Amino acid sequence: MNGVQILLIIGAGIGISALAHRRGLQPGLIVVTLAAGVSFIPGVPRLELESELMLAIVVPPLLYSATRGASFTAFGRNFRAIFNLGVLLVVLTAGALGALSTWLLPTIGLAAAFVLGSVLAPPDTITTVTHGDELGLPKRVTTILTGESLVNDATALTLFSIAVAAVSGEHTTWGGGILEFFRNASIGAGIGGLLAIATLTLRKMLRNPTLETSLGLLVPFTAFLLAEQVHASGIIAVVVAAFSISINTSLDPRHQYPNAYRTRLQEDAFWPVVDFLLETFVFAYIGLQLKFVLEDLAAEEDPGLTRTLVAAGVLLLAAIVLRLTGVYALFGWWQLGDRNTKAKLARSPEFAERLNERRTRGRRNRRPREMPLDAPNARETMVVGWTGMRGILTLAAAASVPEMLANGEEFPGRSAIQAIALIVTLGTLLIQGTTIRRLVGLLHLDTSGERREAEEMRTRGVEVMTAAAPARDGGPTTDDYEKQRTAISTAVSDGTLDEETGRGLISDIDLRQAAAQASS
Repeated sequence: MNGVQILLIIGAGIGISALAHRRGLQPGLIVVTLAAGVSFIPGVPRLELESELMLAIVVPPLLYSATRGASFTAFGRNFRAIFNLGVLLVVLTAGALGALSTWLLPTIGLAAAFVLGSVLAPPDTITTVTHGDELGLPKRVTTILTGESLVNDATALTLFSIAVAAVSGEHTTWGGGILEFFRNASIGAGIGGLLAIATLTLRKMLRNPTLETSLGLLVPFTAFLLAEQVHASGIIAVVVAAFSISINTSLDPRHQYPNAYRTRLQEDAFWPVVDFLLETFVFAYIGLQLKFVLEDLAAEEDPGLTRTLVAAGVLLLAAIVLRLTGVYALFGWWQLGDRNTKAKLARSPEFAERLNERRTRGRRNRRPREMPLDAPNARETMVVGWTGMRGILTLAAAASVPEMLANGEEFPGRSAIQAIALIVTLGTLLIQGTTIRRLVGLLHLDTSGERREAEEMRTRGVEVMTAAAPARDGGPTTDDYEKQRTAISTAVSDGTLDEETGRGLISDIDLRQAAAQASS
């Protein structure tokens, strides 16, 4: 693939995405569908990238950008739901789809079937989150789906790497795989944390928006590659680095310095552009592979084109059913536990006293607003269960399956894995992606209370800012803006404001200061 082809793909994607937005359609679905159709035009060349480059180039910046806007506090309060979906459900789905693949495609082998299962396991929930306000999703659903998208990628890629190693002949066991996962996650988190400390230190030394934004662009790639070099989780490294950097640069006064607001504003404008370009390229690139992947399958005797297409249809339905079943089972078990606990509390004052003492002892320094939430209700569960669209990670992981094994043999079932990943992604986008808006409307999700609470919290934040730096003739000074930011950071720290409101208000202060600077 040369540079001209890449530019043509991205340029066409920009035009297609513009039309899709105007008609209320999902740009990714339109881009990948049209690209798949274009691949059948005579004379269209096959585009090839090194398999390792797909994950290393595409996934880290997309994940870093998604994490930048996530709330660490909300992540903590919804950790049980996020863990259930991002770890347990992904593992169960990968295992179930892998087992089903061994029955549907027995000739590719057990290990390659579990490679396919790990490729198909993680849903691209962040695609739904980006349209959360348009869809009318409750804040909690958005938080759960955002957190899931940050965790399930790491789980799926760890499973993917273990399965690929098994295809290559490395000895693996379930127990070894679990230990490997936690080892990868722990080392990856450590690398991400250390890189965040180094980045925050360098940012204060640079004090230049262009240089700081350039440094920020290097962070996801550096975190991912460093972790992968020591066989740790690059995804966890990216998530930890992004969380640490974004929270400290916006809410920690120790990491504030003159003109830091210019860097925050520049980064807020920069990362959505990166997201769009990478997503457009991946959807177009994978779509353009369809004709050639099908030709490869047709040339193979086994599994062959017909068997692969049948397997793709079965796995598509299985992926949707497993998502719904898994979400209802995990959340239903949680709801049952909550009901049993409440019943015990009502029957036994002694049990209530012991539980209260245990919570007080275990969370002595935790503010009430940070207490974990109860299980999602039935309507929230339905929405979460239906957001099982596969996307960027599934396509990128399928494209990164190596062509050859270390012993020089071809990777078994590579063409089938790529074709099935593309068909399942398209199918879930068509079935679930085009109906999620209708489902949310039918469920009549009431977000008026959330909006009212958000408005009240914002009003409280404005009062905090006004008390820190009252209005004066001639407008605020640079010192006034800094006082307001410090006051907001303090209010978030002591629980007066929540993290989302605090970050939003600091962004508003940044914009006002930039406008005042431009007009002076």
